[in-house]
Amino acid sequence: MIKLAIDLGTSVTKIYRVGVGIVLSEATCIAVTKETGEIRAFGDEAKRMLGKTAEPSEVVFPLVEGEIQNEELAGRLLSCLLKKVVSRSFFGIEALFCIPCGCTKEEREKYLRVARIAGISRVNFAESPYLVALGQDVPLSDVNPVFAVDVGAGKTSIAAFSLDGMIAGLTMNVGGNMMDIRIIDYVAETFGLKIGALTAEKLKNTVGSLLTNDYQSQIVNGRDTASGRPASLSISSADVLFPIRIYVDKIIEYAELVLKKLPAEVSATVCKSGVYFAGGVCNLAGFAEYVSDRLQMEAHIGQDAQAEVILGGGRVAGSAALLRKIAR
Repeated sequence: MIKLAIDLGTSVTKIYRVGVGIVLSEATCIAVTKETGEIRAFGDEAKRMLGKTAEPSEVVFPLVEGEIQNEELAGRLLSCLLKKVVSRSFFGIEALFCIPCGCTKEEREKYLRVARIAGISRVNFAESPYLVALGQDVPLSDVNPVFAVDVGAGKTSIAAFSLDGMIAGLTMNVGGNMMDIRIIDYVAETFGLKIGALTAEKLKNTVGSLLTNDYQSQIVNGRDTASGRPASLSISSADVLFPIRIYVDKIIEYAELVLKKLPAEVSATVCKSGVYFAGGVCNLAGFAEYVSDRLQMEAHIGQDAQAEVILGGGRVAGSAALLRKIAR
């Protein structure tokens, strides 16, 4: 039986194959014909069709704000993605799904139904804060608590935990996609330029920054809100600082709530060891410094912040001992 870890994210799905490593990272997106449900494209190819399809077709993200909204399309998408990385000659697939902290029974049942549609034989679950730590090779034990934050596209999970279990944690509907939406609104309100979701995402990833003295800029194309005509504009890091900082501040606010729930000894330990972050948003210039200053503790970010959760998932999927301790 082949063993996989699957991070079925709002924006991107990643798959780790035990013994190989990360074998796939593609958009959690599928394009279908409305009348027949025929799949026209999936993954990155489907995402490139966003905003460009004709009336008979639609581009769908089956997960919204970190929750499975369309089980059938999520299952069919996952099946297509699995065919890219798993040979049909294998007898079956055992998959560890990376899930948000505090995922409910009803939400897990959705994952089980999606897995069944995709042809997965056996399913385990692990909450993402544990995987953030493991993805950064943080030693876990029953007595040394760890504080970790997974900033996804749709949800952010924050928790303090040890191998003995979760001490305090929460998941909130704040993530990278909301930054993109706020950037779209802010650029329209401030500069009179209507841009699309892909442009906002690119703008965030290229010039997004939490540094007040950052002067990077990017030419973006869109539609003038007054005339309706195509237009271009140079947008700088300073121009998008406000909509980005709103959501980073919200993440920090909830991280502080979790810290306040901790027993004194646990709080002292995690404040000394610092907080471990994962997620594409953590690549923003100045992110670590900004968070460290606000939380008054060191912020650790791995070399590949977007891959930390799936790397941690791969470690758990490949270790019977970790699976017994962490799988839920």
